[in-house]
Amino acid sequence: MSPSSQAAVFPPEIAPPAVIHNCPSCGHWLPEGSLACPECHTLTYGAHLNQIANQAQQLEQDQKWAQARERWTSALAWLPEDAQQSQSLRQHIARLDARIQAEQDTKAKWTKRLGPLAPVALFLMKIKSAIFLLFKLKFLLSFLAFFGIYWALFGWQFAAGFLLCLFIHEMGHFVAVKRRGLRAELPVFIPMMGAYVRWYSQGVSLEDLASISLAGPLYGLLAAVACYGLFLVTHLPIFMVLVYVGAWVNFLNLLPVLGLDGAQATFALSRLQRGLIAITCLVLFALSISNGNLFGASTLWIFLIVALGMGWRCLTNDQPEKPSTRTFFYFQALVLILGVIVYRTQFAGMATQAR
Repeated sequence: MSPSSQAAVFPPEIAPPAVIHNCPSCGHWLPEGSLACPECHTLTYGAHLNQIANQAQQLEQDQKWAQARERWTSALAWLPEDAQQSQSLRQHIARLDARIQAEQDTKAKWTKRLGPLAPVALFLMKIKSAIFLLFKLKFLLSFLAFFGIYWALFGWQFAAGFLLCLFIHEMGHFVAVKRRGLRAELPVFIPMMGAYVRWYSQGVSLEDLASISLAGPLYGLLAAVACYGLFLVTHLPIFMVLVYVGAWVNFLNLLPVLGLDGAQATFALSRLQRGLIAITCLVLFALSISNGNLFGASTLWIFLIVALGMGWRCLTNDQPEKPSTRTFFYFQALVLILGVIVYRTQFAGMATQAR
C-alpha cells in the first residue's frame, strides 16, 4: 500500500533562501552576492535551484508551459551569467517560448478557420478538464468494486469497515505527501490485493521517503484503535474483527520487500537498525508460541516473516550514508504496537468472526 495528485495545482512561490556566506561544499568564505564558490566552483544556492527545478518540471509534466517558463526564468537570478547551467537554462527557456508561441499560433489559426464556430470549440476545450476529471473517477470506481467484492465474500459490515480502514491507511500516505508539497493522487483499490497512492518522489530525502511510507501503517494503527473504541462502546463483534484484521494487514505492510511500506522505509536504516527490528519481530514470534508447540494455533507466523525479511535486508548493499534514527524509532514503535495488538486480539478476532 504505497505510492501522486488529483488536479495539478500551480505550486506556491518558493521563498528566497537565506544569504549564504560559506560554500556548501568546501566551506570557503563567500562575500554577499556570490553565486558560485571561487575555490571549488560549487553553486552557492544549489539547493534552492533544485527546488525551483522540481517545481518547473512538475509544471511541464502538467503541460503548464507559461508557468514552467516563469519558474525556470526565476532560477537565472541564482546562477552566474557565465555558468554552463545558465546557458543551458536559457536554451531551455527558448524552447519553451517556441512551444508557447506555436500553441498560440495554432489557436489563432483554428479560431480564424472555424469562424462563428470558434466559441463552440473554445467551450469544448474548456470542458476538456471536466472530461479529464472523469478519468479521476478511478478512485470511486475502484472503491465501489472493492466494496462489492468484499460484501459478496464477507458481508456488508466487514466490507464497509475494512474498506474504511484501508482508506484511512492510504490517506496516511496521501496526507504525508501533500504536507511536503508533492503531487499525490487519490488511492486506487485493487480487490484481494489492497490499494496504493501514486505520488512523485523526485528530490525526496530517504528520511522523508520513510516517513511517507510509514504514515500508512501509522494511520492504519489509529484506525484499528478507533475500531477497538467502537467495540468497547457498542460491543459489536465486527469491530473486534476489524481490530485484528486491520492490525494484521498493517503489520504485514512493514515487510521490507516487494514494494511494501516497510521496503521503502528500510532504505533509511543501517544494518544495525535493521537487525534490531528483526530481533523485535523474532521476540514477538517466540512469545506467540504456546507451550513450546511451534505449530500451535497461537503461533503468529507473520512475525517470523517480517523478521526474515528484515534479516535479508541486513545483507543487501543499500544502506544509507547517514542512517535515520528517527525512522528507526518510528519503525520500531509500529512493529511493537501493531505486533502487540495482533498478538492480543488474534483469538478475540477469530472468536467473534466465527459467531
